[in-house]
Amino acid sequence: MVQMQIEVLPMIILIIYLIGMLSIGFLSNKFMIKNSNDYLLGGRRIGLLFVAASLSANNVGGGSTTGVATRAFSGWGLSAGWYVLAASVAMIPLAYFAPKIRKAMAYTIPEVITRRFGSGVGTISAVLNIVSLFCLTASQILAAGSVVSSLTSLDIRICVVLATALVLFYTSMGGLIADSIADLFQWIIIFGGLLISLPFIIQGAGGWEAVTAKLPAEELDFTKVGWFTIISLILNYFCTFLSGPEIVSRFASSEDEGTARKAAWLSALMMALMAFIPALIGLVALAEDPGLDGGAGTTALMFATKSYAPPIITGLVSAAIIAATMSSSDSNLLCSSTIFVKDIYQRYFNPDITDRQTLIMTRVCNIVIGLCAMLIAMLNISIVTLNLFAFALRSAGPFAAYGLGLAMPGATKNAGIVSVVVGSVAAVVWQILGEPFGILAIVFGAALGCLSFVLTTKIERAMGKPAAPPAFLDE
Repeated sequence: MVQMQIEVLPMIILIIYLIGMLSIGFLSNKFMIKNSNDYLLGGRRIGLLFVAASLSANNVGGGSTTGVATRAFSGWGLSAGWYVLAASVAMIPLAYFAPKIRKAMAYTIPEVITRRFGSGVGTISAVLNIVSLFCLTASQILAAGSVVSSLTSLDIRICVVLATALVLFYTSMGGLIADSIADLFQWIIIFGGLLISLPFIIQGAGGWEAVTAKLPAEELDFTKVGWFTIISLILNYFCTFLSGPEIVSRFASSEDEGTARKAAWLSALMMALMAFIPALIGLVALAEDPGLDGGAGTTALMFATKSYAPPIITGLVSAAIIAATMSSSDSNLLCSSTIFVKDIYQRYFNPDITDRQTLIMTRVCNIVIGLCAMLIAMLNISIVTLNLFAFALRSAGPFAAYGLGLAMPGATKNAGIVSVVVGSVAAVVWQILGEPFGILAIVFGAALGCLSFVLTTKIERAMGKPAAPPAFLDE
């Protein structure tokens, strides 16, 4: 009877939350989406708070909630919070690039790369982005499924299917307008739910002194993971943010260039405020049950919450994790579908596609890509592993072509092609080698991509080669 009281209330809260989010998608589709520009980029009229919340909610997904708690449990200790704090630091330099992204007036990253360096390299970057977004969507669906499984005791595979159905329904209806509105509420739920739960969980476990007494001192070291790894994470996030479709689309949807710049600063602050909360919850789980999940602690966040917090708090945390996963997965789906429709289907198969056809095709792609992501999620791979692999795949090659393509008007056409090939190959080889010296594959690949971009430009300009066409339509 007690077990029923613990499970039913969280499920009621979760269902209310899901109904609210789906209602936003339905109402936005009915009253606010008039054309494909509204659906794909919110009509480029999204305000500061909505852009900042959307940037934050999209980054703080399953890997930054359940994944961080697992990292804290399984070796990183308190320093697992750097997985999110590094993202906050990495968002700061994007304040320089954000106005340029908005000024480009593009739908996708490959569109800008194609303008400057040609359709060949643009298509390569499109394929890399789509494949990586499969993995990112899968990681969020897996995180959502694990929450539902924890609350219902259903098989994880059944829960993954249910989570996929919810994400597909919400995404296909709402588009970016609904996504931006929902992300503001989702961020409030993510941050508020985890923040409110923390004192209840610690108190339920006997208080902070009781928790720390069961932990080795090094688990409370703010930098246990090491400065090298911390710096690598910051570089990793900067690379993937600047070449990440879901982040770039938020800047592109801003109402003006100033809003895009301010949103980067505000998002950095918002992520910093919640960075270490999941890590602290993971440490509570470690202190109370070091053998959880065979010592892996994959359910650390929900275990600590269900064991030591009241049912209503468990419901809030469950809603927070679902909010985190939905805010990321719907954006990943929308971005991958937009890239396919705009940069592959329209470019090569139907150049005269109508606005209505664009809407229909994008929604169909959402379903197909979502189902593929569900199959990947069924493999039950580590959420953090999926995220890091996807980041490396989509960012190492296109990073220089897009980022430096925006910042270096004098770059030559071959610089983009060379950098995408060099960066992608370097990242794959470095990953196969096991990331020697602790250098992440994305960082290694992006660094070589940038180096090859700059060298190619210098050599070709010295030979008299002209600059590539501009990235901005008004130049």
